[in-house]
Amino acid sequence: MTSTPTAQLSELGVSIWLDDLSRDRISSGALAALIESRNVVGVTTNPTIFAAALATGTTYDEQVSELARAEASVTDAVFAITTSDVAAASDIFAGVYESTNGRDGRVSIEVEPGLAHDAVGTIAEARALWSTVDRPNAMIKIPATREGLEAITETIGAGISVNVTLIFSLERYREVIEAYLAGLEKAHAAGIDLSTIHSVASFFVSRVDTEIDKRLVDLGTPEALALKSKAGVANARLAYELFESSFATDRAATLLSAGGNAQRPLWASTGVKDPSLPDTLYVTELAVANTVNTMPEKTLEATFDHGVIAGDQITAHYDDARAVLSSLAELGISYDEVTALLEKEGVEKFVVSWNELLDTVAAALEAAR
Repeated sequence: MTSTPTAQLSELGVSIWLDDLSRDRISSGALAALIESRNVVGVTTNPTIFAAALATGTTYDEQVSELARAEASVTDAVFAITTSDVAAASDIFAGVYESTNGRDGRVSIEVEPGLAHDAVGTIAEARALWSTVDRPNAMIKIPATREGLEAITETIGAGISVNVTLIFSLERYREVIEAYLAGLEKAHAAGIDLSTIHSVASFFVSRVDTEIDKRLVDLGTPEALALKSKAGVANARLAYELFESSFATDRAATLLSAGGNAQRPLWASTGVKDPSLPDTLYVTELAVANTVNTMPEKTLEATFDHGVIAGDQITAHYDDARAVLSSLAELGISYDEVTALLEKEGVEKFVVSWNELLDTVAAALEAAR
């Protein structure tokens, strides 16, 4: 019996997480079905996803009415609604969580994006989300801003599993790994069982191509155009090289031997933005063991239908990846400028989505009243 491409990915060591969540998906059984039919072993969420879920359907009406009667504020209502969904989804993935010893079966929920540059506020919100969801297989998403690094260390140090999001540059990724290891050291010193703490580092892929490709098209030379849609994959491949070397150090080995877990790279933003590209590009070209690929449903279905999984597509390509980034630099495209811009825009986009979520819930509360 021929295995499906998603089964082949799983066998290779890629954990497939769905980048979407809604109450309708939970209550209809559609989310549970993906575990069986598409090898999905986790879920990621963000304000954009929740805003879209709340804007359609009637599955939130009952809870919104209850919150309206309780005269809940908009922010309290958003907190209640989103944590309810994440807790329910976590229950659906409890079996996966148990069977993988906590490696998968994870459901991520993001701290309020407006706290991205507020370490103290992020730590407090991470604790509140963790205690409210109250599921061991939840993960708290913290953005990889400079201020977020402190929050990552403190949150991991408190024994809370973290999905570090919005990573674009290799240098920032290096700092994220450092923050994670420092957090494990704090947790170990506090007597916390390190085996209960898991983390992923979400490296965004397609957004890198979108920004760099605009600059390549503006240059318009044959040399520039030949580099189109190569930067995102090259950047991610070098991130995996950094992952391998960082968790092979004596410091990491000490923590791993004490029960700690390596912080796996997670490929995010894996939906292809350029319609001229293969729709499974950021799945098949980044296939390698010990990674997570969080996919929009469209990308998941494309992978299941016609993805070609040809084994490890990363570790033999480090030199090629370095050559891509070097060629971009020779053309005058600044890697540092692009990745700093993408981090700034990433936070801003999530803030916009958060405000849309607040507006949607505010309108629903008003209608219920």
